[in-house]
Amino acid sequence: MGKHKKPVERPLPETLGLPRTGVDAHAHLDPLGDEGPGLSEDVPGVLERAARAGLSAVGQVFLSPEAYAAGKDRFAGAPVEVFFLLAIHPCEAMRCTGATLDAMKRAFLADDRLRAVGETGLDFYWQDCPHLIQEEALRLHLALAREVGRPVAIHCRDAAADTLRILEAEGMAGRPLVWHCFSGDAVGHVERILANGWHVSVAGPVSYPANSGLRDVLRYIPADRLLLETDSPYLAPVPWRGKPNEPAFCAFTGAAVAEALGEDAAEVWTRCGDNARRFYGLAPRPGAA
Repeated sequence: MGKHKKPVERPLPETLGLPRTGVDAHAHLDPLGDEGPGLSEDVPGVLERAARAGLSAVGQVFLSPEAYAAGKDRFAGAPVEVFFLLAIHPCEAMRCTGATLDAMKRAFLADDRLRAVGETGLDFYWQDCPHLIQEEALRLHLALAREVGRPVAIHCRDAAADTLRILEAEGMAGRPLVWHCFSGDAVGHVERILANGWHVSVAGPVSYPANSGLRDVLRYIPADRLLLETDSPYLAPVPWRGKPNEPAFCAFTGAAVAEALGEDAAEVWTRCGDNARRFYGLAPRPGAA
């Protein structure tokens, strides 16, 4: 008789007992085309679970003006605030035409739920788009962010040196920018990000046992520059690793960050939420100083 594997225990995020003060700074709740299904089939349920887990707001990322137009009205009446980010992903940079940029500009000027230009940046892991086209698209996105007065959310994969070079050359030092889904373990890398005045957002991989270097880097990040995110439906944290991610699981990422820092989970959760609210220009939580 074969042995049966013991079922993996996967506690619900509300069992952590976190207050309704958290913010998932970056999630994909709409269909993602060839990239995956997103979480669009159960948005109401996803957002109800997010509220139960302790989230007060979720940043929904649209990866084209068409996706924004199709999805922007789907979040009315949600139990958490849903704010928007909009950009062309670097792997799709060939779609960053003048018409696309004009459509995004019109959207930003008309809708104050659009809080940041993102995710934009460089992705040299996938070979979907030539590097030079990605670099030009990044520069165009940065110009758009300056024109509409919005922060920038940066995607960077296997391209840190080139991303930093372009951001600094384009005068982004001191401007509001968050390094989305930071996964580096080099202190020099994060120190250069911080020296430019930028924020850092961490996702589920900070909870993975092998990522001790990433957890070590956390102590170099000032308390007021750290954000939490899921990057749903990807990168679910332990104990939901391997399953589709969703905003509620941001609670486990927050708990992993707090453990790495040796701090109280509720305090870290609230502080990172306050950082996100300030960065994205959201309303402060009730009772915040």
